[in-house]
Amino acid sequence: MPRYTGINHLALATGDMEATIRFWRDLLGMRLVAGLGREGYRQYFLEISERDMVAFFEWPQVEPLPGKDHGVPVKGPFGFDHVSIAVAEKDDLFELKAKLEAAGFWASEVLDHGFILSLYSFDPNNVAIEFSWPVPGVDLRARPRMADSHRPPCGLEGSEPRPGFWPQADPIPEDDRRVYPGEGRELIEDD
Repeated sequence: MPRYTGINHLALATGDMEATIRFWRDLLGMRLVAGLGREGYRQYFLEISERDMVAFFEWPQVEPLPGKDHGVPVKGPFGFDHVSIAVAEKDDLFELKAKLEAAGFWASEVLDHGFILSLYSFDPNNVAIEFSWPVPGVDLRARPRMADSHRPPCGLEGSEPRPGFWPQADPIPEDDRRVYPGEGRELIEDD
């Protein structure tokens, strides 16, 4: 199995890169680390941590998402609920709450979920954001738990990946491993 190291970047969309950068960089304090663009297209990357980024595409006709509270069920086509960003200290949640409210953004009270404390808000695009601080001594990854009494059959099989469900993949031979140029090459051409 591949070894995953985190979320390289979560790609979202905006119709207003100015407001988006002002929120994520200037209000939340995330460094703007890369920007790509040409007429009718931009993509900017902000650093969440040493390994994780959030990116925004700016397309002229994108409108903010309709308002939807975190975790509230919906009907119809849907693929994203919210992003949870980890913070290092419990006090960071209260600092973020104060900053968000001072800037005119709604911020929830801090909620205790047992394994994390969470603060909820929205960016200018109505992207639902959660800020989470892990409760010391409670690590669901070290000891997975399921509290759903109506689990689907695969949920009864435990937490580890199960081989045999999908067809076995043959390795791609070295001679067939091609890498093609993509967007962003201009970011490194000056180095």
